Amino acid sequence: MPLAFESRSHGTIAFGFFNIDSDMLLLDRLFFFSTHFCRHIEKLTALDTLTPFTTGWEGYVIPDPGQIGDLMGAIHGIRHTGFMGEVYERFPFPKKEAEFKQKPEGHHTQEVMDAIIRKYGVRQKILLVFDPDEAEISVGPYEFTVDQFDALIRYVWEGGYPKWRDGVRPEYVLRMKTRLDHSPLGLFAPLF
Repeated sequence: MPLAFESRSHGTIAFGFFNIDSDMLLLDRLFFFSTHFCRHIEKLTALDTLTPFTTGWEGYVIPDPGQIGDLMGAIHGIRHTGFMGEVYERFPFPKKEAEFKQKPEGHHTQEVMDAIIRKYGVRQKILLVFDPDEAEISVGPYEFTVDQFDALIRYVWEGGYPKWRDGVRPEYVLRMKTRLDHSPLGLFAPLF
């Protein structure tokens, strides 16, 4: 489930996984796969000097909030509108609450998720920019302090809410952690 996070530029915004069968993340109106997010965190952690840095990946923006749909209605199976509705028709909420855990194999559904979101969103390059002078990291138009961004990384490490199924993290998340642990700059707090 997406949770509320603080940003420097937009105040409180939603960030997180929104379906346990997918590794797709939402950041307000941006949608992208956590595999891409983690891969670009790895690039950021490879910096050995405090210099400006930009990287990016392909994702989507859903400009019309009405096209995002009703996440809670979709979860409860009562309102399948917009993107969220179609995702939950394809990957329904589990009948047993104990099965509500983020699946580490969620990255295997990327092709299906990509086909769904193309109906609602506009493909765009999502830039991750590190500005050492401002001690700020931005993802698209959303600006974060290093501490605020660290909270996003921790969320992905934990598997959000409800956490990774059986405590098993996907390989791409473990690789990100290893890179964070060995980052020459040590920009982010240790994950544990």
